[in-house]
Amino acid sequence: FFNTNNLWVDLVALKASFKKNDGSLPLPVMKNNKTVDPRDKNSTKVLQLETAMGAAIQCFEGATALVIPRSRFAPVKTTNDLFALRSDAYTLTKDSRIVLADARKGVPPDVKLDGMYKFTDAMEKMIPNGPPSLIECKKIVVEGDVTFAKGVVVKGTVTFKNASGSTKEIAAGTYEDKTVDL
Repeated sequence: FFNTNNLWVDLVALKASFKKNDGSLPLPVMKNNKTVDPRDKNSTKVLQLETAMGAAIQCFEGATALVIPRSRFAPVKTTNDLFALRSDAYTLTKDSRIVLADARKGVPPDVKLDGMYKFTDAMEKMIPNGPPSLIECKKIVVEGDVTFAKGVVVKGTVTFKNASGSTKEIAAGTYEDKTVDL
């Protein structure tokens, strides 16, 4: 299951819960160790405190979770998700929803980008001409510093590896069920 980060709350019940709990909801606090600059592991360490709002259902008698099919939304939590979403594996409907292309039969491509692409600006540099075609891709793995030329098509399971330490371009063409050492 995937959290869509949507809460629908009965305001009368919310007010009653606030009154019962001295103006707050009794939610567990999660601690996350981070750095001020997530790109620099040596920057000042900080402690992020947060609550999971999904846990709020425990504060309301009769509350329930709804199962929303993936066909209703395209979750983007990482650049792996964004890379897939920008490809032809997804389409924009007339009513402005982004959905998996029919040819995907409800299954998104499995995308594993090198950690160097954790941030969107790095991912954007990798796809200056747009992402490769993933309509027939089962899984794509990118290891190392690469850029995609316009006209790259990925079918099946493909791994692109660049261990050279310098940027290498993935040439236009179709890549199917193989590992490509650049």
